[in-house]
Amino acid sequence: MQVTVIGAGLAGSECAWQLAQRGVDVILWEMKPQKKTPAHITDYFAELCCSNSLRSDQLENAVGLLKEELRRLDSLILACADATRVEAGGALAVDRHGFARMVTEKIRSHPRITVREGEVTDIPDGEVVVASGPLTSDALAERLTTLLGADTDLHFYDAAAPLVSAESVDMEKAWFGSRYDKGTADYVNCPMNKEEYDAFWEALTTAQEVEVHGFEDSMVFEGCMPVEVMARRGHDTLLYGPLKSRGLDDPRTGRWPYAVVQLRRDNADGTVYNLVGFQTHLRFPEQRRVFSMIPALHDAEFLRYGVMHRNTFLNSPRLLDRYYRLKAEPRISFAGQMTGVEGYVESAASGFLAGVETARRLQGKAPLDFPRETAIGALGLYVSNESVTVFQPMNINFGIIPPLDHHVKGKRNKNAELSRRSLDRIEKMKEEVLS
Repeated sequence: MQVTVIGAGLAGSECAWQLAQRGVDVILWEMKPQKKTPAHITDYFAELCCSNSLRSDQLENAVGLLKEELRRLDSLILACADATRVEAGGALAVDRHGFARMVTEKIRSHPRITVREGEVTDIPDGEVVVASGPLTSDALAERLTTLLGADTDLHFYDAAAPLVSAESVDMEKAWFGSRYDKGTADYVNCPMNKEEYDAFWEALTTAQEVEVHGFEDSMVFEGCMPVEVMARRGHDTLLYGPLKSRGLDDPRTGRWPYAVVQLRRDNADGTVYNLVGFQTHLRFPEQRRVFSMIPALHDAEFLRYGVMHRNTFLNSPRLLDRYYRLKAEPRISFAGQMTGVEGYVESAASGFLAGVETARRLQGKAPLDFPRETAIGALGLYVSNESVTVFQPMNINFGIIPPLDHHVKGKRNKNAELSRRSLDRIEKMKEEVLS
């Protein structure tokens, strides 16, 4: 029993691990370090190209539920994320390089996983999981286009936020705190008054952008919208988004500022911070000019500027089944963002399910149908739902999970009850999933 996995990102690493843990030999292809995409910097597997946050860790949030399902089912990605987490309030954020390094070490040391470096330009024979990511190399993308036809010609644009050194932030003009003082004071809050915000907004909306072929404002994924695109929607849009000050009391005034830019720790040492919600594709000199207008960042040292890249994904409802297998050729499965799941945890979940089901099929076992009441199942069923006529990338959300059969007062209470129902199903399946 042997499976070829193409790509050692979050999905490919999780998939390879699940296969190997079930006694299947894996050939894991990764084109780094021989070749890198515009979004990759290190040679590590599971490199986080955008934020270092895996989003909410609360069970009242759908992605918090998805994380807990994966934890209980021995996910490699969640184990490494928990081991390298940095404080971020109610979110699960990780030391970016520590996390990727741990995943890489786990994968490379597994006796059933053989890592091969180099670009894959064709689909090999035998069982294959394609987890080459939204930045799949041109050669492999052309091969997939030949195999799948026009159903591969879907894309949106994704962006990453800049990083600054902690020591370059002017803490006389900022403070540590969390919204409504919940949890620990993990964020650096950089306030602006109305005049400062007005000047910042004007500069942001008129700054020069990097020319990206085919890009229009309408072609961005809402969850990773460049801050300048958001700003162009209106003067106050940012004030209700990444710059909202609600619940952030400035200790010098005891009041909420007009606007607040938050910085989140990007590594365990606390020496690097990212600008929360500041995904961007402005030119690098423009990023320095405009973002330095934030008073606390006037002399900021930018360790990495924001970048934008094109993300290609499949028309999965036409192509894939609930296990992420290609309907026309079931020996080929897909995993990760190219399936149309959006987000780090969602990508890992697709790799998890593809790995588990491929191993079971090779071992002659019946498939494990994760029910729609679980986040893992709901995501796979959405991606493969043929009734979805206009397919767009999807984060996990409670809207694709069936409602409760009884009334629960309050949204948070209802979501918590949905999570309890899901985790009850997961516990009943756990022994068989892990066998």
